[in-house]
Amino acid sequence: MADERIAAFIDYENLAIGAREDLGIEFQFKPIADALAERGRVVVRRAYADWTHFDKDRHMLTANQVELIEIPQRKGVVRKNAADIKMAVDAVELAFEREYVTAFAVCTGDSDFTPLVHKLRELNRFVIGIGLKASTSALLPAACDEFLFYENLTGVDVPDRKPVKQPQPAISADTTAPEAVILPTLTGLIRAGDGEVRASMVKRALLRKDPTFTEGDYGFRGFRELLRHLEERGVLALDEGRGGGDPIVTFPDRGRGEDAAFGMLHDVVAELAKEGGQVHLSGLKDEMRKRQPDFSEKRLGYSGFLQFVKAANARGYVDYEFSDEADGYVLTAS
Repeated sequence: MADERIAAFIDYENLAIGAREDLGIEFQFKPIADALAERGRVVVRRAYADWTHFDKDRHMLTANQVELIEIPQRKGVVRKNAADIKMAVDAVELAFEREYVTAFAVCTGDSDFTPLVHKLRELNRFVIGIGLKASTSALLPAACDEFLFYENLTGVDVPDRKPVKQPQPAISADTTAPEAVILPTLTGLIRAGDGEVRASMVKRALLRKDPTFTEGDYGFRGFRELLRHLEERGVLALDEGRGGGDPIVTFPDRGRGEDAAFGMLHDVVAELAKEGGQVHLSGLKDEMRKRQPDFSEKRLGYSGFLQFVKAANARGYVDYEFSDEADGYVLTAS
């Protein structure tokens, strides 16, 4: 996104009140400005509010070259709705009038802006959402191309507070390990494409699946650092030499540790068969987790347990067939 030209639209009341009530800090725009600068050139900065309620914030925003859009409180008009409508209308108008604006930063956690995000994406604009975890609707992050939580931005110092409820991520891996998310994505890219898969392609695909994805949640400062960590563990391989600054990502020739998992599958199927009856695919994953509680086929790059079983069959560990009588797959140890 280095060449993106970004227009930032800020629902100031949502962020300022959220920072004060949810985080116990005063809102600062600079962490947002820095995050956007890392993604492109910010050509428009507009903040919407009734500024009589945020008089102390004016200097901070003007120092960051933010245009203040006044939404005065009028009799019979709900001020919040007036600000939302004005901000949405201005954003769509800018999208039509300024074709050089390629991305929009919609800074709010309000689900009312979800239709605006959809419209901007229909107009072929990249949309970055920015909000606070506690006050961001679960609908909004999934609608964006990328979503940044304010408290995760560099420069935001959050004091220790009681944890707040966070929205559910757009994707739900059955483990918190990063490979559970990255390896199935890499597998899909390799399967779908006919060329080399680069690190930037993997990151973009991850954001398409879950706009809230960030390597910082796993304790890494950058995506390359996370990939190098996984390479050191032998779960993927990087080709820095041919990558030209954007390394090629593949699976290692020596495998991803799946032989041990295939062997465990073989042993579990054999033991269940000795106990009598057919071994059904349904419930088999739970049986494997009785042996290895953290087992996950996603860590090995498989999108589902059936795909893992098919790979084990191809390697000669188990046989499987569909049974009409059982209305599902049954397995035998090879």
